[in-house]
Amino acid sequence: MTNALERLQKVIAQSGVTSRRKAEQLILDGKVKVNDKVVTELGTKVSSNDKIEVNGVQLEKELPVYFMLYKPRGVISSVSDDKGRKVVTDFFPEVSERIFPIGRLDYDTSGILLLTNDGEFANLLMHPKHGVEKVYIAKIKGIPSKEDLRMLLKGVKDKKDVLKVIRYKIISTEKKKNTMILELTLKEGKNRHVRRMMEQIGYPVLKLKRERYGLLTPEGMQPGDFRPLTPKEVNQMRNNAQKL
Repeated sequence: MTNALERLQKVIAQSGVTSRRKAEQLILDGKVKVNDKVVTELGTKVSSNDKIEVNGVQLEKELPVYFMLYKPRGVISSVSDDKGRKVVTDFFPEVSERIFPIGRLDYDTSGILLLTNDGEFANLLMHPKHGVEKVYIAKIKGIPSKEDLRMLLKGVKDKKDVLKVIRYKIISTEKKKNTMILELTLKEGKNRHVRRMMEQIGYPVLKLKRERYGLLTPEGMQPGDFRPLTPKEVNQMRNNAQKL
């Protein structure tokens, strides 16, 4: 927050408490106070000098931060785990801001994961209508035919979901080991999207990595490494999502 006036729901979203849409509903429901007074008007504007409470908890006035983590396999994409397993925020012991992951990567999936305390930014990237491209490298068991691979473009049904890619590329084929490595590009991110999709056509995933997220790649990074995003990268990701 700065001394400039900003919409209340935007400030709440940027604090990482929730998305802007949910913040709007909290305001309408009378769950938000500004300077100890309940506010229910969505057009309300506030400054950094105002005291804001959501569900009785005062917002911490954090500056937004943005990080890219090269998530290793065997790590939970969460801020905590009731089974005591390693979570992605464990890689940021010196970061004081309340960061959280933008979306998820499966426990056994490695690759790019973004973390931030900016709820609005996170919601923008995760919203299906914005269609931010995500590129995965998948090692699969079996060697699918061209017809099998075309099914990925048309969409594969699994329960209530239709899972598909916008394009694919064969990286390599190992006939002796009966495996193939594919590059898969998605504009969606349903739960276990790639694994479920490949299982449905009969070629289970043996290993999976997210190689690109929008414009970002983990070039020069090793599993467990992280770095802050540059202001240019943050703006590029935001602008790209808004254009889409």
